[in-house]
Amino acid sequence: MSDKIHRFHLENLNVRGEWVSLTSVWKEIQKTADYPKPVRDVLGEALVAISLLAESLKFDGSLILQIRGTQPVSMLVVQANADGAIRGIARWQGEIADDAVFHDLFGDGSMVISVENNTKNLKAGAQQGERYQSFVSLEGDTLAECFKEYFAQSEQLKTRLWLAVNDKCAAGIMLQSLPNDDPEKSAQGWNHATILAETLKNEELLELDVKDLLHRLYHEEDLRLYDAKPLRFECSCSQQKIENTIKSLGEKEANEILEDQGSITVDCEFCNTNYILDSVDIKRLFSHADVTDISGSGSVH
Repeated sequence: MSDKIHRFHLENLNVRGEWVSLTSVWKEIQKTADYPKPVRDVLGEALVAISLLAESLKFDGSLILQIRGTQPVSMLVVQANADGAIRGIARWQGEIADDAVFHDLFGDGSMVISVENNTKNLKAGAQQGERYQSFVSLEGDTLAECFKEYFAQSEQLKTRLWLAVNDKCAAGIMLQSLPNDDPEKSAQGWNHATILAETLKNEELLELDVKDLLHRLYHEEDLRLYDAKPLRFECSCSQQKIENTIKSLGEKEANEILEDQGSITVDCEFCNTNYILDSVDIKRLFSHADVTDISGSGSVH
C-alpha cells in the first residue's frame, strides 16, 4: 500500500503525531496538468498538509485548503475527505522560474481552510451542516512556515508540520501537543519532540518508511504506532452533478450553447474527465414529461 497515513503517540512526551506518504496518488494528480516545478512542489505539500489535518479531525465530510494568489499562481485547491479520498489542482499563468519561492508564486494572496459536513448523511428534513472557515496568513517563507504561524497564533493545540516533495513522492509528518495537567512537563516534552523532528532531512521524509523514520527520531521514547489508513485519489465529479450545473443555466442558455457549438462539453480540471451532452440529453434534462432514461447516449470520456 503506497498511499497511506499512520497515527502515532509519543506517550512519555505527551505528543501525538501523524505520518503520510503519497506516491500513486501524487503521480495521478501530476498527470492532470504540466505543472512548473515550484507550483508542483507547493501543490504536493498542500496535499500532504490537508491529509494530515483531515486525519486529526473527527468529522464526516471534507477539509479544503484554498490559496488565492495575485501572481502568477491565481488559485490552488486541495481537498481531503474523511474516508481517505484526496484531490488537488493549481492554476497559473506565464512562465515560472525553477527557483521561484513561495511568495514569488502567490504574491499578496490569502489562504483559507474550510470544513464541510457530508450532506448525504443528514437525516430527512435536517438542515445542511454549517461550513467552518479559518484564515491563514501567508507571511511564512514556505507553506509549512505559514501553518507554523497559524497554529502559534491560534488557541488550538501546539502543532507543527514538516513537508517534502519530489516528482515521485509527497510526504510529511505532523506533531501535536496533547493537553496535560503539568504545563512544564508538557512544554518539555513538546520541545524535545520538535527538536528531534527538526533534524529530519527531506530525503528521509521521502525515502524512509514510517517505522524506520520514527525509529530514527524517537527510538529512545515510548512510541505507539497505529495501523495505516489507506489514501486514494478520487474526484467528486459525476454525470449527475454536470447535468445539475447545466440545469442551473436554464433551458434557453443551454439551447443557445447547443446551437452555437453542437454539444455542451464540460471538462473536470481535477481529474480530466470530459463530459459531452448532445441535443437529446438537453431535451431530457428540461422535459417535464416522463421519458425513458437515455443518459447513456451522451459520451463520457
